[in-house]
Amino acid sequence: MSTEKMEMFRNRLTKVYKHIGKQARRQGITCYRVYDHDLPEFPFCIEIYEENIYLAEYKRRHSLTEEEHEQWLEDCIQVISEILEMPSDNVYIKQRQRKAGRLGQYQRVATEGVFFEAKEAGLTFKVNLSDYLDTGLFLDHRITRGMVREESAGKRVLNLFCYTASFSVYAAAGGASEVTSVDLSKTYLKWGEENMQLNEMYDPQKHVYEHADVKQYLDTLKPGSFDLVVMDPPTFSNSKRMLDFLDIQRDHVELINKTLHAMTAGGILYFSTNYRKFVIDQENIQSTSIRDITKATTPFDFQGKLHRQCFKIVKAGN
Repeated sequence: MSTEKMEMFRNRLTKVYKHIGKQARRQGITCYRVYDHDLPEFPFCIEIYEENIYLAEYKRRHSLTEEEHEQWLEDCIQVISEILEMPSDNVYIKQRQRKAGRLGQYQRVATEGVFFEAKEAGLTFKVNLSDYLDTGLFLDHRITRGMVREESAGKRVLNLFCYTASFSVYAAAGGASEVTSVDLSKTYLKWGEENMQLNEMYDPQKHVYEHADVKQYLDTLKPGSFDLVVMDPPTFSNSKRMLDFLDIQRDHVELINKTLHAMTAGGILYFSTNYRKFVIDQENIQSTSIRDITKATTPFDFQGKLHRQCFKIVKAGN
């Protein structure tokens, strides 16, 4: 890689970090995204988690040998640690596929077992920057989590495809009367429980963690079981633990309608998807109101770079 191109990367990173870092400091945010594939020659996602840097390199074709690529990566890390003013030892790197195919949503990629505690909106979360494709805290849902917190007081909250259950922690912090978190992964459910314990809110009477396939779980629910629901499913999943593979474009109407069936009249469902070509089938969803809140839930550090959609769906009243 030429010195000129490395200088381009340096200049770009300096510029975006100055802008985004300033906004983060002003809002008291310590975990945020700095850079996401801004320059095609530098296909990185760079995020700050307090005193540490998460660096994901998107896999692509290049003409470098393994040794040349290693050297290029070292040079990039040096620039990143210098501009973000953190030691290179605090940079955690992993490789990501642009398309994960039909694998499960979350894959383990290493076994370093390095966990940190990170703060967001006065709450504490366990993050892992080394072992998984994702860190344990989806930064793009920072605003959505805040909305759930504001609306949770006295409500029965259901968190479907809960991952590490950060929405559940926000719901509990907002005064939810009960919070149920559902996921196919025992690893992430345990992580979710630990997140609740970190915030000294865990109450086994009020906080339930269900190890289940969401499609099957929804069939077990009675009408009026929940007042507020969060559903952020994977685009595709063909986990061996599922009876059927999940295709969110094909299955979203069924999933949403089954969820609405289990909710109280006037209940709110926050539905989100990362599928770039997703089109919501409003006509076949049994709801009085479907509002696209993608723009309203896009944080400052994801402006122009967010490929997920988010909807606020209200169940019909009596």
